[in-house]
Amino acid sequence: MPHVRTVLGDVDPAAIGFALPHEHTAIALWHVPNRWDYWELTADRGIIEAELGRFRELGGTALADVTPPGVGRDPGWLTSVARATGLHVVMASGWYREAYYPAEARIDRRSVGDLADELVREIEKGIPAGDGPLVRAGLIGEIGTDKPWVSALEERVHRAAGRASRRTGAAITTHSVMSAVGVAQLDLFEAEGADPGRVIIGHADSYPILEHYLEIIRRGASIEFDFLGMSFTPQERMGEPRIIRLLQELLSRGHADRILLSQDVCHNAQLRQYGGHGYTYLQESFLPRLREAGVSAAEIEQLTVGNPRRILTLA
Repeated sequence: MPHVRTVLGDVDPAAIGFALPHEHTAIALWHVPNRWDYWELTADRGIIEAELGRFRELGGTALADVTPPGVGRDPGWLTSVARATGLHVVMASGWYREAYYPAEARIDRRSVGDLADELVREIEKGIPAGDGPLVRAGLIGEIGTDKPWVSALEERVHRAAGRASRRTGAAITTHSVMSAVGVAQLDLFEAEGADPGRVIIGHADSYPILEHYLEIIRRGASIEFDFLGMSFTPQERMGEPRIIRLLQELLSRGHADRILLSQDVCHNAQLRQYGGHGYTYLQESFLPRLREAGVSAAEIEQLTVGNPRRILTLA
């Protein structure tokens, strides 16, 4: 039977209403050797549970936490968050991008097949969560590139993700910023037999080029606007009107079924506690602006419920 694989077990897809397909509830990048970007979303239980509680109060039902191993993935943390908030939390499997590959993963010494087998095990059997039962992943990602090209090690991970998606049906979600590298990612997934309909090219709003979006959609994959509400760069602070126009154009061409929306909360500064928008920017700010721009209720339902539900559903 079709199901969504959450950290607390499989649920009927009908249980997934308004959902955020690309978020983090804890992540730490600054501790990685030879990286100096001081970037962290602290696993502060009281704060995170309150922030997610606000999301649920406004109608949220589910989120995918796409924090990879090496930068903070913790199945025990995710299960506790799910229990405390009542949200359906989906854990992801995979490795982030080359600069953040954990040494213990030995990406440089393993075959594509061996890496794919590990992803499949995490989805089908699960991984330890302290003294509790194994926790199974329900998504692959976020699989990324450091630059506007795919490095040799990143290619190995992308190919493994493609194979694991083909074998399990799990969707792949990517980190693809400020370039057309998402097309190269899609090439690799397809070369390994992945269904492009199960691929989401992420961070599309960081590269606001209509032709790029249309090429990905033409090939059957989805794009994701998931920097919504971010304010770290001038483009993020001032670029939303352009994103809304591009979104309107895509909707006018009938592509509502190939667009996802999220906020990629990944830094303490994004939390309401510290002056940010928390996990509710879509509900409180972005979706009202879409309605004002003439986007229909049915289209918004597709973007925020139908598409995440489809992506998270395993056959």
